[in-house]
Amino acid sequence: MREAEPRRWPVAPTLGALAALLALGMVIAALAGPLSVAPATLWQGLWGAGDEPGYRVVRDLRLPRIIMATLVGAALASTGAALQGLFRNPLADPGLIGISAGAALGAVAVIVLGGGALGHQAIPLAAFTGALVTTFLMWRIASRGGETRVALLLLAGIAIGAIAMALTGVLTFLADDNELRTLTFWAMGSLAHSRWSDVALVAPWLLAGIVLMPLLARPLNGLMLGEQAALHLGHAVPRAKRAVMVLGAVSVGAAVAAAGQISFVGLVAPHLVRLLIGVDHRWLIPGAGVLGALLTVFADTLARTLVAPAELPIGLVMALLGGPFFLVLLLRRNGV
Repeated sequence: MREAEPRRWPVAPTLGALAALLALGMVIAALAGPLSVAPATLWQGLWGAGDEPGYRVVRDLRLPRIIMATLVGAALASTGAALQGLFRNPLADPGLIGISAGAALGAVAVIVLGGGALGHQAIPLAAFTGALVTTFLMWRIASRGGETRVALLLLAGIAIGAIAMALTGVLTFLADDNELRTLTFWAMGSLAHSRWSDVALVAPWLLAGIVLMPLLARPLNGLMLGEQAALHLGHAVPRAKRAVMVLGAVSVGAAVAAAGQISFVGLVAPHLVRLLIGVDHRWLIPGAGVLGALLTVFADTLARTLVAPAELPIGLVMALLGGPFFLVLLLRRNGV
């Protein structure tokens, strides 16, 4: 006897509720912190009014950090939803295909080998370059005769990611104490240094994945039936594969460049949205983006308030939240 399908929530009200929770979470994040900010001060800070400490904290520190957390979370979750559709595996994650490891290698290389001549943007630019190079190598390995084999792409990503992690370990071994301090905090993820200039640098690349990934929903829906079925339905499957991988490299590379390595967002958010509203990528991808933004804003708020005035790495907080969820998911899939 077949198990009954779980009851789905209405799509429009669910997405609206997630958007409302995101807006509320952003307001709470702007008010919370070692320096308490009144709602009136927040409103004035939004419009650039006043020059008191509370205004400056909102305007120069908290707002760019909240915007960065929103964009990074939405980009990682949207990419995760698309990659899960591409690989037809709900346990797929942006870090699974090695893009995050490649970005981390680029950033660590600049930290350890020196990149001061490039200015304070050297680490984000190196991380972004590492993500793009990793994606290009995977694509070259998995492409034969104009076709890209998804299984080989996944295996290539795992192998290249392992190599990148090994090289990162070598560079970590060569780092001095100051470099290790910077490297460790960055590798665990942090939005502490997010400023408006950083938002302006990475926002176009993050928005590329957030805005363009939902346009691939129909071929991803077709791929749920199998590659041959998607081709018979008239979808340009090879083009869709390339688009998902390129957009994934761009958005994940920019996210790692902006905030370091933040795990589980691309796994948890798509799966929760899939449980709520179903597997249609037309709604799954944008819904995952909204929930991913909400989870990242929430995790970052906890990271800077739990041990204030000190701060926890956001990747550590997200791992503590997402790790148990991942274990429960694995146990449920194995019928435990």
